[in-house]
Amino acid sequence: MDVAALKQLAEDSKAWPFEEARKVVKRLSKQAEPSGPVIFETGYGPSGLPHIGTFGEVARTSMVRHAFTVLTEGAVPTRLICFSDDMDGLRKVPDNVPNKEMLAEHLEKPLTSVPDPFGTHDSFAAHNNARLQSFLDQFGFEYEFFSATDCYKAGKFDETLLSMLQNYDKVMDIILPTLGSERQATYSPFLPVCQRTGKVLQVPMTARDVSAGTITYSDPETGEAVTTSVTGGNIKCQWKADWAMRWVALGVSYEMAGKDLIDSVHLSSRIAKALGGRPPEGFNYELFLDENGEKISKSKGNGLTIEEWLTYASPESLSLFMFQKPKTAKRLYFDVIPKAVDEYLSFAEKFPAQEEKDQLTNPAWHIHDGAVPSDFVPISFNLMLNLVSASNASEPEVLWGFIRRYAPEATAENHPELDRMVGYTINYFHDFVKPTKTFRAPTEKERAAIGDLADRFEALEGPTDAKALQQVVFDVGKQHEFEPLRAWFQALYEVLLGQSQGPRFGSFVELYGAEETVALIREKLAT
Repeated sequence: MDVAALKQLAEDSKAWPFEEARKVVKRLSKQAEPSGPVIFETGYGPSGLPHIGTFGEVARTSMVRHAFTVLTEGAVPTRLICFSDDMDGLRKVPDNVPNKEMLAEHLEKPLTSVPDPFGTHDSFAAHNNARLQSFLDQFGFEYEFFSATDCYKAGKFDETLLSMLQNYDKVMDIILPTLGSERQATYSPFLPVCQRTGKVLQVPMTARDVSAGTITYSDPETGEAVTTSVTGGNIKCQWKADWAMRWVALGVSYEMAGKDLIDSVHLSSRIAKALGGRPPEGFNYELFLDENGEKISKSKGNGLTIEEWLTYASPESLSLFMFQKPKTAKRLYFDVIPKAVDEYLSFAEKFPAQEEKDQLTNPAWHIHDGAVPSDFVPISFNLMLNLVSASNASEPEVLWGFIRRYAPEATAENHPELDRMVGYTINYFHDFVKPTKTFRAPTEKERAAIGDLADRFEALEGPTDAKALQQVVFDVGKQHEFEPLRAWFQALYEVLLGQSQGPRFGSFVELYGAEETVALIREKLAT
């Protein structure tokens, strides 16, 4: 499809990345002259280990960025900035790091001045920044990493900081009404970095000199009056002011944020306007919840980490989880992984046969920037899990023996995605399924029906596909008068595989083998 035809389809597409990208196109149309690349930004606070929500923001913003490129036919350059607020003071010690006592000695210091509790980097911020970049690189995102500390110290924000000093009263008028009386007495949009202790201070200003570009405050411990420049990394901004300052200084056109930051977006937007800038476009996404329905947190380390997801499933499945329903709160725990994998496989399988307009609403199109791979995986994650369960496999070679019988042409070399899934399912089974398996003895009615099923399978001649095998299972259940029939299939899984549900039993038998299924039945009925 040529770029003009693709643009036409994109302009009518209801996929949310296109809806978001159209906001940026409209914004651009109101500018007299484009002043350079359109800036998309994501923000991250390295006060704790990067969690999966941070990845989600980068993934979603990348999808919007690509949609914008399609809508503008690639004629407008773009940049994606991943910004780390690493000059922020360490407010509390995270729960999920070593050497907590050491970290406690450095509270209130900029994260780039706090030693790395893992002992691998120059600072806690450097460790977390490196970890985040490693994840983003693993997913192949195209981005530029910005450190707040570097930006402040290199003077990248100086012009906007001086504008904030000049518009200090306007900024205060925006923020103060939102604070309690006690906080109002100490608030300032500028947080000086104490030259004596290195701590980021939350102190009121006693004087300001716009022409000199300085502020004055009282040292909270000594009472001494201290005058410092607002430029060159001598201060950082309170975060709502900091967010607005960053938007203006970097010329950000698009940034999304979590639903918990709706009020902050509103205030930062007002501050950006007070500084003579224009706040970016964006939307507020819902938060991810852990297994207990609580918001995931960097400092708590609850929910899933990126490494954990990638131990059990593909990057594409994680991207799908981020794509779907961004404005709906979603539980993010290990048990969502099999469904995410199989949904991704289903979308990828459907893609080639879809009409072009429907392809643009297919999540796989957005996950792969329009270039959906054709390496289709012929076996679902859930079906593979049942194969691992039945064979109790710990080595990929065991599974490949079954797979080659099911799909003779498949090899690890010509189906690398399937080979990856073999490893994922073995990991997932042994860590999450095997420990929870509970086999039960069949009832007399179930024993008779399951024995009958083994006899039917044993009597089969020649190759039989999943549909025919499923019909055999269905017929046996009907003849033994299981009502509802779902109870028959549940009995099969509970007696034979130690779980209450699974994929179509006929598909499992086709993959595992009718002869092997008969042996499994005989073994379970004999115990």
